[in-house]
Amino acid sequence: MRVLVLGSGVVGVTSAYYLARQGHEVTVVDRQPAAGMETSFANAGQVSPGYSAPWAAPGIPIKAMKWLLMKHRPLVLWPRTELRLWGWLAHMLANCTEEAYRRNKSRMVALAEYSRDCLRDLRQETGITYDHREKGLLQLFRTQKQLDGIGEDTVVLDAYGVPYEILDPAGCVGVEPALGLVKGKVAGGLRLLGDETGDAHLFTQRLAAIAEQLGVRFRYGTSVQKLLTEGGRISGVQVKGGEVLTADTYVAAMGSYTPQLVRPLGLRLPVYPVKGYSLTMPVVNPDGAPVSTVMDETYKVGITRLGDRIRVGGTAELAGFSQRLRAPRRATLEHSVTDLFPQGGDVRQASFWAGLRPMTPDGTPVVGATRYSNLFTNTGHGTLGWTMACGSGRVLADLISGRAPEVSHKDLAVDRYWDEWRFQAA
Repeated sequence: MRVLVLGSGVVGVTSAYYLARQGHEVTVVDRQPAAGMETSFANAGQVSPGYSAPWAAPGIPIKAMKWLLMKHRPLVLWPRTELRLWGWLAHMLANCTEEAYRRNKSRMVALAEYSRDCLRDLRQETGITYDHREKGLLQLFRTQKQLDGIGEDTVVLDAYGVPYEILDPAGCVGVEPALGLVKGKVAGGLRLLGDETGDAHLFTQRLAAIAEQLGVRFRYGTSVQKLLTEGGRISGVQVKGGEVLTADTYVAAMGSYTPQLVRPLGLRLPVYPVKGYSLTMPVVNPDGAPVSTVMDETYKVGITRLGDRIRVGGTAELAGFSQRLRAPRRATLEHSVTDLFPQGGDVRQASFWAGLRPMTPDGTPVVGATRYSNLFTNTGHGTLGWTMACGSGRVLADLISGRAPEVSHKDLAVDRYWDEWRFQAA
């Protein structure tokens, strides 16, 4: 069938690739001049199924209050009279229970593990390269209290057979030798052996080129304005200039902008834009740089090696759709990387970037059919869009093709989401 994919980020492009592999005639529409130019452009670079966890967790309300008072705070909340934001926050707080955390993390880990496996298969099938490494992820704890609090996570990891190691400071230095220069700042770590790293932007652009060879058409510089309906179906997509694009099936994969697109149809997605920041700097001393990814648990900052570059990503800023670059956020990223890897990269040469993560209150993405028979969504992955992209794209393609996905997907569907949330935000 003819499928129109709206959005050419890593989620939209992987969806298009798998749809084309299954024989569909696919067109991708995006307002940008090329693929992967928004949220996928300079994210933290982690493919981290083992680190997949909802932000809504027991103890988060108290931690959040402390974070808001930190100089280098991982959470920033700008006062806003936006009902949608406060509704989203209320539902996030409702998920800060042990039962909800365990349920949500289990869903996320299952999809993320499957996605990592799909990525490996795709890599083998296509030979695609994107500065990737398969050297795991180290969640680094600066205090014993942080290290003692990982029990809930390891229970879920054990349940899904995710390999990990709990390391003392010497063990952390063993896997990330550059930490030997700051060993006194390390209390221990949780190493996730199956996690990977890679440049999501590079991957997205190269996969788009591969998809074109499979017959996928990309219409860049084309802004989607609204979905047109007829009965219980989508009849077309109106783009800027008045042109109407038609297909048999439509996929809304526009990240944080997806709720705005489907809202006029009566579909209310529990997705809010959470701004994240990153720095990208050249490696000046390979021996002083990270080998893979180090997650600085204190500041919620990821420090990742991407070829001859270091990517530093972090911060959750609730500021609507603002993409303004703020100096204090840069200072936090610079502090984390220079504190742990003082000889690794040159922050004076770093490029500074911000992107909007499409986040749900419980961390679970919204992937699957809607009550419009030919409209599907693939959004709401939050900080894990790169991690879950291949798995989500494959699940979506299977559903559209009438195949049974290889991983549980009912917990991702829009209708199931509403049954649990009864989300009625304005």
